[in-house]
Amino acid sequence: MGTTVGAAIVYLEKMKVSEEDKVSNGNNLVNENSEDEEEEAGAPGVGAVKKKKKKKKPKKKNKSAASTQSNPPRVPLDQLFPNGHFPVGEECDYHDENLKRNTDEEKRHLDRMNNDFLTDYRKGAEVHRQVRQWAQGWIKPDMSLTEITEGIENSVRALTGHDGLTEGDSLLAGMGFPTGVSINNCAAHYTPNAGNKITVKQNDVMKVDFGVHVNGRIIDSAFTMTFNPVYDNLLAAVKDATNTGIRTMESYEVEIGGTTNQVKPIRNLNGHNINQFQIHGGKSVPIVKGGDHTKMEEGETFAIETFGSTGKGYVRDDLEVSHYARRIDAPNISLRLTSAKNILNVINKNFGTLPFCRRYLDRLGQDKYLLGLNNLVASGIVEAYPPLCDIKGSYTAQYEHTILLRPTIKEVVSRGVDY
Repeated sequence: MGTTVGAAIVYLEKMKVSEEDKVSNGNNLVNENSEDEEEEAGAPGVGAVKKKKKKKKPKKKNKSAASTQSNPPRVPLDQLFPNGHFPVGEECDYHDENLKRNTDEEKRHLDRMNNDFLTDYRKGAEVHRQVRQWAQGWIKPDMSLTEITEGIENSVRALTGHDGLTEGDSLLAGMGFPTGVSINNCAAHYTPNAGNKITVKQNDVMKVDFGVHVNGRIIDSAFTMTFNPVYDNLLAAVKDATNTGIRTMESYEVEIGGTTNQVKPIRNLNGHNINQFQIHGGKSVPIVKGGDHTKMEEGETFAIETFGSTGKGYVRDDLEVSHYARRIDAPNISLRLTSAKNILNVINKNFGTLPFCRRYLDRLGQDKYLLGLNNLVASGIVEAYPPLCDIKGSYTAQYEHTILLRPTIKEVVSRGVDY
């Protein structure tokens, strides 16, 4: 989920995983066990005794989590991983003077103390992987944006085991923020409101950005879908830049409709740190050069996201608002509108400070809430996140991963075999 804070350069150190080093993510290979053949003991002739080597019981095949998941995904993750041990993300060493963290006993002890913290993130990451890998094969041209978002969100809720319709249930686990399905020049923060009839077309470029949380630990990861190979270089540029830095992106060109376009970074969109129950924690990870020298610190979690565009490389608020979140620093003021009081009560009980959208309020049976919701925005209690768009006629792409800055190493917790 993008943010538009400040600008400076912070490169994600090379995290690109090689084919042989990719995380298993529940897709472990099955080792076949052949039976031992019979052997004869002793010399041939009278009295020679034939002996059979005792057959070993063939080992049970190591069924992968993916092979036991339903289509669409509906089997709760706790059933697939009953021991509570979820796949580890891609682990990367720190560099230079921080490399010694890997062997420092104090840091290793701190790392071992973070088991609950890591388990929540890894569970959320595995939910994200299973749902997005299914979604990438399921989404087709001419599907409605409503069908796409609800298909993803219903899968996330099923796998976390929290439907989100019981009061407070979605605060335990479920959607970390609404599913963004931003098309073409729209880069971020677009999800359909009720009555939306828009469908994704054969020549569209759609960013799919959704979050999963477990106990408020949010996995923020995104990918871009296209159905026309003409956009391949646009996607490759942004994916490479997410792993290695923005200069990689600027080396790519994409030819669309006979016109060659340089892929530009969207300079006012940035990655961000993530706090518990807070998707934007206050620190930004800009993707272009500037004067921000904010440091990443041990124990923090960051969403590293990169946006590329064939347009101006700059986004502005546009279209109808759908994303909202209650502000952490919301003022304590007296609300006059009854509808505002009522909807704030619903937000507090069902979302807390997690982002939500109008569809989530509809799903809870709320109606005629828009006046009260707008009053909460005007009062500074709720933040509205309008869609962010580049110039019309341009195409934008996005890739994103969540990284944990553990005491000993970095973990790209959301890494998968897909990206």
